[in-house]
Amino acid sequence: MTERTRTRARLDTELEYGDIIYLQYVDHVFFKNMQPSDFPKPFVRETVGWLNNETTQAVQIVWERMVSHAEDPNVKQNATGLTVLKGAIIKMRRLG
Repeated sequence: MTERTRTRARLDTELEYGDIIYLQYVDHVFFKNMQPSDFPKPFVRETVGWLNNETTQAVQIVWERMVSHAEDPNVKQNATGLTVLKGAIIKMRRLG
């Protein structure tokens, strides 16, 4: 079974650009000047956002994006979001 097949098996339906999705994933843990034993395993996190991009390796969601100048091609369409490797995804489903 390929990585893409495993990830797709966790979906309730096919996803498309712009879908609002729920994503639960295993997050990497960064620690500095701490006892490593305080972080024995990665954290499980969750987020909600618009599906912005999907590749064979990762999913990118956006939580916050510009609306006021969306039609102006001269304005950069900055956004805030997250890219998660598919191997770290526990659950992913479309909302609404």
